[in-house]
Amino acid sequence: MLRPLLLVLLCSSTIWVSSVTAAVTYDSKAIVVNGKRRILLSGSIHYPRSTPEMWPDLIQKAKDGGLDVIQTYVFWNGHEPSPGQYYFEDRYDLVKFVKLVQQAGLYVNLRIGPYVCAEWNFGGFPVWLKYVPGISFRTDNGPFKAAMQKFTEKIVNMMKQEKLFEPQGGPIILSQIENELDPVEYDIGAPAKAYGQWAGKMAVALNTGVPWIMCKQEDAPDPVINTCNAFYCENFRPNKSYKPKMWTEAWSGWFTAFGSPVPYRPAEDLAFGIASIKIGSNEAFLKNGNDPVLTVQSAGHFVNVFVNGKLIGSAYGNKDDPKLTFSQSVKLNIGVNKIALLSASVGLANVGAHFENYNVGVLGPVTLKGLNQGTVDMTKWKWSYKVGVQGEKLQLNTITGSSSVEWSDSKMLAKKQPLSWYKTTFNTPEGNEPLALDMISMGKGQVWINGQSIGRYWPAYKAEGNCGTCYYGGYFSEKKCLSNCGQPSQRWYHVPRSWLKAGGNLMVVFEEWGGDPTGISMVKRG
Repeated sequence: MLRPLLLVLLCSSTIWVSSVTAAVTYDSKAIVVNGKRRILLSGSIHYPRSTPEMWPDLIQKAKDGGLDVIQTYVFWNGHEPSPGQYYFEDRYDLVKFVKLVQQAGLYVNLRIGPYVCAEWNFGGFPVWLKYVPGISFRTDNGPFKAAMQKFTEKIVNMMKQEKLFEPQGGPIILSQIENELDPVEYDIGAPAKAYGQWAGKMAVALNTGVPWIMCKQEDAPDPVINTCNAFYCENFRPNKSYKPKMWTEAWSGWFTAFGSPVPYRPAEDLAFGIASIKIGSNEAFLKNGNDPVLTVQSAGHFVNVFVNGKLIGSAYGNKDDPKLTFSQSVKLNIGVNKIALLSASVGLANVGAHFENYNVGVLGPVTLKGLNQGTVDMTKWKWSYKVGVQGEKLQLNTITGSSSVEWSDSKMLAKKQPLSWYKTTFNTPEGNEPLALDMISMGKGQVWINGQSIGRYWPAYKAEGNCGTCYYGGYFSEKKCLSNCGQPSQRWYHVPRSWLKAGGNLMVVFEEWGGDPTGISMVKRG
């Protein structure tokens, strides 16, 4: 779970010292660093979510704010995008990030996972893992354990080689294996419990010289410390009396979903802590004027439906129920009609059990109701299938790709046109203030600057909900205090200055719904 995080080590009742015998140990009261008990305050900086040029300032602000520890997940899908092909450069330069934290005089809690949740695509798992034969995620499954162990060892060995664990003189005082396994154990049962025990013991055997933690896992095996993730942790106790009470995630806020209000938590509440169909000329609907109804069922998250090359409608799900059903009357011609379905996702789910079964897109059924023969099920017809759109194949989002095609003149600029690519160039605003891209005039799509992804935008999807008076009394939840109802869930998108040149910056936009690109602007953030 991603939030600005707080790590608080509180007191328990006994002073039994654990069997961990390194420069970093623990007892019932605290983490012990070089013989001294420490009350440690920690905050999260997830290195791929910012640029290396931003890291020193973010780390210094964390230190100035009184933090002792920077904690970060390790993002498997960023580091191993293809099996055995590793990437540790640019925003994924983990070693550089850890060393910068050390230079600032702070400690590191390295949350390897390698399942991270983190409101990150597929929970940090590389998608290729889903297609390993016989795999079942986060359970007592050989293919999964082998892949998970290999990556964990890769990260640990890299940290050892760079002498980044505290007993080696480095800043890493804690490491985390797995992440929030309790709900999966409840769902899957004994095989998941066996996996959790294996994962903890496997991690300890790597001999890092620092304690391992497992957050939100009551049965973490000794000597691994089980920790709390929640809005409240005052009633939490570790599973052994000689382990310290640790709060790895104090949920001071909550994530925002497209089409949802923006949750917030008052500080007061936290202050205490393509197919074709042939139509004959004798079809009844051609005579009675009642057009047949096309129905498409999808696992999410969004589908555009085209009949004979024309967009006839769209449907989309939401965070709580991504599955969707498109159902609409359609006008068909005598003879061959072509039906095309363009499905899009906003990423794969990041939390839950059975990742190997996660899917998005049109799964069926696809039916046509109102023909002479009744309802026609087209699900198992021969559909042609293509992944991606032509602009992706041409890499129009890159400097080289955008120069390989002919673009229409701006005087002929199509507004409110779905499935359109736009490009422009701009000069960087003067000064050193942070910059943001205002996408309020657009519908739904993606935007790149100088080949770098700025992100997905969807301002046409307005937040629904009740944004009345916030009463935070009693037990807090993410649905208690809401803001931004009736507004886009996100409007402004951060643009790192390090990605920009003084002039001639390339911006490329892929618009799915239809928007007005002349309304896009770059603004300075206060």
